[in-house]
Amino acid sequence: MKRVRLGAATLNQTPLDWDGNLQRILTAIHQARQQHAQILCFPELCITGYGCEDMFLAPHVWQTAWEMLQKIVPESQGLLLVVGLPLFVNNGVYNAACVLCDGQIVGFVAKQNLAGDGLHYEPRWFRAWPQGVTAQYSADGKSWPIGDLLFERDGLRIGFEICEDAWVADRPGNRMARLGVDVILNPSASHFSFGKHEIRRRFVIEGSRSFACSYVYANLVGNEAGRAIYDGGALIASCGTLIAEGPRFEFHEVQVVTADILPDVSRGHRAAIHAMPTSVSELSGQRLIPVPGHFTEIPVKSGYAVLQRAPHSTDAFSEFTRAIALGLFDYLRKTRSNGFVVSMSGGADSSACAVLIRCMVEQALAELGPEVLRTRLAWISSLHAAQTAEQFMRPLFAGIYQSTCNSTEVTRSAAAGVTQTLGGEFLEISVDELVRSYTQTIESAIGRQLSWQTDDIALQNIQARTRSPSVWLLTNIRGALLLSTSNRSEAAVGYATMDGDTSGGLAPIAGIDKAFLRLWLQQMETAGSAGRGPYPILKLVNAQQPTAELRPAEYAQTDESDLMPYPILEQIEELAIRDRLSPVRILELLGTRCPQWSATQLAEWVRRFFTLWSRNQWKRERFAPSFHVDDRNLDPRTWCRFPILSGGFRHELSQLAVESPDNGETT
Repeated sequence: MKRVRLGAATLNQTPLDWDGNLQRILTAIHQARQQHAQILCFPELCITGYGCEDMFLAPHVWQTAWEMLQKIVPESQGLLLVVGLPLFVNNGVYNAACVLCDGQIVGFVAKQNLAGDGLHYEPRWFRAWPQGVTAQYSADGKSWPIGDLLFERDGLRIGFEICEDAWVADRPGNRMARLGVDVILNPSASHFSFGKHEIRRRFVIEGSRSFACSYVYANLVGNEAGRAIYDGGALIASCGTLIAEGPRFEFHEVQVVTADILPDVSRGHRAAIHAMPTSVSELSGQRLIPVPGHFTEIPVKSGYAVLQRAPHSTDAFSEFTRAIALGLFDYLRKTRSNGFVVSMSGGADSSACAVLIRCMVEQALAELGPEVLRTRLAWISSLHAAQTAEQFMRPLFAGIYQSTCNSTEVTRSAAAGVTQTLGGEFLEISVDELVRSYTQTIESAIGRQLSWQTDDIALQNIQARTRSPSVWLLTNIRGALLLSTSNRSEAAVGYATMDGDTSGGLAPIAGIDKAFLRLWLQQMETAGSAGRGPYPILKLVNAQQPTAELRPAEYAQTDESDLMPYPILEQIEELAIRDRLSPVRILELLGTRCPQWSATQLAEWVRRFFTLWSRNQWKRERFAPSFHVDDRNLDPRTWCRFPILSGGFRHELSQLAVESPDNGETT
């Protein structure tokens, strides 16, 4: 059988952006034609966008998606296309892939395994299509086959695994292999998290090897709907060899990756695998759908079984840098904001947000160039002549330092140095007079003076809250987006002031722990990451111990003295939230992992974590949207649900009676 050219499209879609989504699909088809692709697979639900959430239950959404599909159908002349949309069939909505060819709808494949873990809620909107079942879908006076189908064009047998279908133990590919499938297409919407792309590569490569076929994986890219970031990374493999890999974290909205396969080669592999079962009886006429026409001859693409594109680095620092930079860029342009404002404290969190904005600008310039970047941000008139990173940064980033009598020259210098070195506009104000006004007003009302001995938390919080109106005012004046600087470690224990340092429309680092952030900042100071940096000015930040700087200097306040060492906090959070272990079991594990600390001290930290975790769920409910970057995000709207009111683990914590090895006291 002759050579066939497969293609995978990577798209940066937006939920319910009907015209924009359609245009990007058509652009990808145009690119595929230029590359002489014969089969092109698009990402999952690419017509509507994957993140429509409860709007998938709205009839007008299904109807509009169908209307958009009709505009794509004529573009399939000479191509076999696979595009995704929701379909309403007999009282249920199904996540479907539509097969188009030569200007006709051929049929629909419906997803069999729905993603319902982590940040996924597919079972809320969709029904799972039963294995082995086929039916008819009717619309506009016509009907087409739908269900668990295979398609055959010019002797090439094509099957499907839709995203989650490939992640389960009983993959549809196992059954399709028995039926002699030549190519498996996987339309996906697989969000980024650390290390996840390597897992995808393995199941694509291993699927192509164990099924002795060719495998095409297409994915979304960018910040599609606000929280999840998609990293792209289209993959094409054949008989256990990766033959093409698309770029990840690209700022381009459309990418098409192609590779040539020789179906007779994979058939020879299947014939040689005597352990592979075969089934003729399962392949009824209802399940195998013929696609009329033939694949035309195409120019030979050099290097069958030669990787077409080298993958990007997958170390955690590089992935973090590129993912958040892309997430910020898409959030900026999809909200049409005029840049970002950060309340610069001179500490690690606000400095990390500032560096990530700079990484966003540098990455956008490197991939798009200044002219295209200005076009993508065309509503920001102050960028009309920008060419360099510095010229883009000045309009796009403002950092403001808001001092009190408890602020130090160390943090002021760090805030100014980082903001200005990165190219942003630096502003500085004092909020002392406002703080005094608030405290004096309350003192007058309650008839006594406030003191650090009796009103510690209140006196700290009023400083943080007093900073919020000023930074919001600056943000509104600029028409910008205020970034909240909270990190995940602080979110876990509520070490943040609501309506103070949590103020913002987006919390870009709330999905990552403080221990990781501090290591990343050290890397960005000395060596940089993902081709960005280094930024030596960060030594002013990295030399400090993290501190809220809300108590007078004589208290020598630090975050870790208020809470616990950040690496310990990160371990407890991982064990408690990701692994769902009890306080007693966590204490046992910490005793083994952290022998430098006494059992008494570890028990106190475990108590503190669970107590603060339970007490502060209401804060996590109110945090600004955050990016999901690993598999233990604390955002209750995307991953970690916990009751606002609970027993606070009192029963479990009562079991932490630990005898101190030092003095015999029981804690």
